[in-house]
Amino acid sequence: MHKTTSGAPSPSFPPQTPWSPFLKEMDFRLARPVTLHCLGGFVLSAMYAIPRPTADLDYIEVIPKEAMQELEEIAGRESAFAKKHGVYVHFAGVIDLPDGYEDRLSDPGFGLHKLRLLVLDPYDLLLSKLVRNSPKDREDMKFLVKKLGLKFAVLQQRFREEMAPWIPNLDRHDLTLNLWKEFF
Repeated sequence: MHKTTSGAPSPSFPPQTPWSPFLKEMDFRLARPVTLHCLGGFVLSAMYAIPRPTADLDYIEVIPKEAMQELEEIAGRESAFAKKHGVYVHFAGVIDLPDGYEDRLSDPGFGLHKLRLLVLDPYDLLLSKLVRNSPKDREDMKFLVKKLGLKFAVLQQRFREEMAPWIPNLDRHDLTLNLWKEFF
């Protein structure tokens, strides 16, 4: 493993099956270069070896935007390709993320030719789970904190500086963040 620009460990390609054949074939099928900003269970699985499997590769941004339709046709949930591999790509929609998250994205270096996957920094990944705060999200957070030795002060500072100025229901998110402190 090598370090990404964010300092997080980066896996050697290929990630665990079924992702390896899925990504290689999707890369081959794309008509042009496509970049995805990835988050969620795929990032936890591919980057940090979380023991919980996931069937989707969540993304929040596709570049160029015109490639979204092609991506969904090739590897969306209902595609024959996705059914063949048992995994699919999924546009995650509107996700609350810290301002400037794009500057901290890292490239796992999977060696694909047309498909470039950029993954969220671990702290940004945790903050993407703040609004939903489901039991699964809390388990993911505990796993990342323990595996990477994350610091609550960094998470809190990033929230204060890059999310609190614009996020709705600030009191609710402050409460959630303070409850999360016990996991660090």
